[in-house]
Amino acid sequence: MRLFGGALRNGDLKTVEFDLRAVMTACRRTTTTKAIIETCLLSDEEKVIASQLVKKVGYDFVKTSTGFSTAGATAHDVALIRRTVGPKMGIKAAGGIHSFEEALL
Repeated sequence: MRLFGGALRNGDLKTVEFDLRAVMTACRRTTTTKAIIETCLLSDEEKVIASQLVKKVGYDFVKTSTGFSTAGATAHDVALIRRTVGPKMGIKAAGGIHSFEEALL
């Protein structure tokens, strides 16, 4: 699911969390869950808040982007998300990192 970035940017975290939970409830944990935060549209502070909410609700992955916005994943974004969610949660770097070598930069 793609996180409601407008609500996040407006500080409406209750709406963001409500939407995340609604999708999680619909999935009933029968599938791997990924929340797309569209990192290219967010400040670092917003990326941290979004990642914290995704983790709080219990998703399996934070995904950096849909690949259809202005930019894709960056190594900076992946590192920031990793520091935020810890080592056990998955991160899917989409739309910008194309190889293992690029991920190491």
